[in-house]
Amino acid sequence: MTLAAATNENLAQFSNSLIYASMAVYTLAFFAHIAEWVFGSRSKVGRTAAALTGTGTAAAAPAVKVQVKQQGGGTAVLDRPKIVTRSAVGSRDVPDGPGAAGGTVKGDLYGRIAVSLTVLAFLIEATGVVTRAVAVQRAPWGNMYEFSTTFSTVAVGAYIGFLLAKKPVRWIGLPLVTTVLLDLGVAVTWLYTESDQLVPALHSYWLWIHVSTAIFCGAVFYLGAVGTLLYLFRDSYENELARGGNPGAFARSVLERLPAAASLDKFSYRINAAVFPLWTFTIIAGAIWAGDAWGRYWGWDAKEVWSFITWVAYAAYLHARATAGWKGRKAAYIGLVAFACFLFNYYGVNIFVNSLHSYKGF
Repeated sequence: MTLAAATNENLAQFSNSLIYASMAVYTLAFFAHIAEWVFGSRSKVGRTAAALTGTGTAAAAPAVKVQVKQQGGGTAVLDRPKIVTRSAVGSRDVPDGPGAAGGTVKGDLYGRIAVSLTVLAFLIEATGVVTRAVAVQRAPWGNMYEFSTTFSTVAVGAYIGFLLAKKPVRWIGLPLVTTVLLDLGVAVTWLYTESDQLVPALHSYWLWIHVSTAIFCGAVFYLGAVGTLLYLFRDSYENELARGGNPGAFARSVLERLPAAASLDKFSYRINAAVFPLWTFTIIAGAIWAGDAWGRYWGWDAKEVWSFITWVAYAAYLHARATAGWKGRKAAYIGLVAFACFLFNYYGVNIFVNSLHSYKGF
């Protein structure tokens, strides 16, 4: 073994160690997020707002001062919570919940610790991905192990980007970290592949263009799918309250702290609508690459077919959102089916289907 080969092998092992280290930190972040939800509770303002509106949901902005005239010409200043509502899908207007921390100091402390640990784990994992790229001397997306580690890195990076943009998305933290741990666990246990060079067909600058956009689209589609799934739970919770029902303690403790169903629905729609054009570009770039590598732009290979099916599913979701009778839950179901198509395109096609893309897989 030459010195260069030995160095690359050591870098690959170091990259793998960094992935394991990031998993350890993600685990700490997972428990911190759990603590945020457990110790967070409805704030005093939230309880007051719920009592005034009768909705049973905790969501209010800071109190505002109101002057009230008294007999004798004097005035008294009273606190009244200013309730901020958003238009939900349908006819009801409900406020956003206070978040996982629930407005409590202790819950917020655990939440900030969880975010800090998530950022640290992201930096470690990103370093591992870059180290892998240096070890293999190519884009680190040549097999499912490399794709999985990069995918989770981009998903967490997108989440951190939303936080840096001051978006109230900390509620994504727990499902995101849970999914990242599962993704990395599968990657290091069943998908790990020794560092190696690509087959000649993949030696192209289109690898950087096509695969990077596919990873980014999938990672952001995942965030949209989380919002869609939580929308369905929160919408059911709001419907139960609207019917005068009494949801269980778990539902009151968790679902009332999420954003309103309308806010979750809007979040998912905006993400999917923004990424859909990039997914379209991903398919076009793949076709151009196929023309260079195999001499044909489209051959109905399994990966190509399921990429197109995923495109059709997301197009149907966006169309449903624009159709009055399909807004809300019906459109949400289509959105989840679309993301399921993406997951099958990634895992199912690569593992269970024999295709021209098999050399990129398991």
